[in-house]
Amino acid sequence: MKSGIHPENYRLVAFKDMSNEDVFITKSTVETKDTLTVDGVEYPLFKMEISRTSHPFYTGKSKLVDTAGRIDKFRSKYASRK
Repeated sequence: MKSGIHPENYRLVAFKDMSNEDVFITKSTVETKDTLTVDGVEYPLFKMEISRTSHPFYTGKSKLVDTAGRIDKFRSKYASRK
């Protein structure tokens, strides 16, 4: 491994899947502003819209995640073009 090309600021970070509230903790260099307390320990928090616990490829279920109302925005935008 080459020296001097890898980041030095690895730390434990909590990643939270916002679609199903699943939380997992791993080392990362991601920049965060929020924190989350897990088992009495406070971790930097990174919020995700989809992860391995909610992605259809990993779960085997076809699930539509519409967290921002994108489908409704699309339908209202193109409803007049029928």
